[in-house]
Amino acid sequence: MTEFQQILDRYLDIRLVQIVISGARKKEGPSRIKIRPVLIKDTLMFQSTQTVGPKEFHANHGKAEILQLAEQWMSESFRQMQLESEKGNVNVLVSKKGKFTIKEKKNPQGMQQSCCQDEARRKEELSQNRKKRYILEEGRPVDFLIDLGVMTKEGRIVHARYDKFRQINRFLEFVEDILPKLARDREITILDFGCGKSYLTFAMYYYLHELQQYDVRIIGLDLKEDVIETCSRLAEKYGYEKLRFYQGDIASYEGVNQVDMVVTLYACDTATDFALAKAVSWGASVILSVPCCQHELNGQITSEVMAPVFQYGVLKERIAALMTDGLRAQMLELAGYDTQILEFIDMEHTPKNLLIRAVYTGKKKENEGKLRACLDAFSLHPTLESLLFEGGIKE
Repeated sequence: MTEFQQILDRYLDIRLVQIVISGARKKEGPSRIKIRPVLIKDTLMFQSTQTVGPKEFHANHGKAEILQLAEQWMSESFRQMQLESEKGNVNVLVSKKGKFTIKEKKNPQGMQQSCCQDEARRKEELSQNRKKRYILEEGRPVDFLIDLGVMTKEGRIVHARYDKFRQINRFLEFVEDILPKLARDREITILDFGCGKSYLTFAMYYYLHELQQYDVRIIGLDLKEDVIETCSRLAEKYGYEKLRFYQGDIASYEGVNQVDMVVTLYACDTATDFALAKAVSWGASVILSVPCCQHELNGQITSEVMAPVFQYGVLKERIAALMTDGLRAQMLELAGYDTQILEFIDMEHTPKNLLIRAVYTGKKKENEGKLRACLDAFSLHPTLESLLFEGGIKE
């Protein structure tokens, strides 16, 4: 066995929680693979879930097979692996030259637990738990979720807050995907514009610092003084030393010179544009943005061809909102980002369900001509264009 397989072999048992393989090297094929233990007719197997575009493909494997597949996936297709077990955590990075860097953090308490009792408990959990496995799981109390009213002290999800619980976990899946873009050998800075009550801000800090052991500093920024006071008090209560909240405006914030990741969730109308422009000016490696209230282009958009459709106000408003986010994504491509627009949460829970995920590559997409033609065709002058491109986008 290789060193990678030897370490993996120690954790491939019933006490494994999950393995996440991410950081795909190619656009073709799966973007992420999750592995978790399952009981099939009282036999322990390992189920792989490959995410390909919007679809998921499941397969069950024995231990020997998953050992070989995991090394093959890491050697050929992915850059990072995070393993979570009751016995400890393992993080694996693979360089461009194929060198494996493995960091293992054992859990002494988990190692000392009674094997027989623990195996019986885990078998019961696996036999009962056929539902989706979340990054933050029900049954494991998390302080900030309790104080924010999402979870009870016993770890049960408050029924009326289940949508919020799913939203938090969905957001952490997006964060999980971009982990290979975040440095592990230094402090990383994340700035959350318009953090509000900060469900997701606390979730990011807990996930990155407590679960993944990143040296992370997170700054939450919002205009509401009472919200900032409450969040600051909670961060101090939990001992989150590098989580800070400040009152301020997105456009004028100058508190940092360099940021690794910028998050902007439900910043209203052009506030999203100012946040995106700030992220680009800082050279942020990652941008995660869920836009809100895209009103600006609704007052500008015109088209003789589309006039029969635009006479219906609700349709014009929705088309303008989709155009806003599509143009934002294209402008980020022009600024050197590989950009995707993804579904954040099901439409049945909120209509504001699109997330723009941008990862800096430095390769600027040569789409100026087509983008300019699109803007001209609908008489559009978006704020982000003026913020990113002096003199506007050229033909």
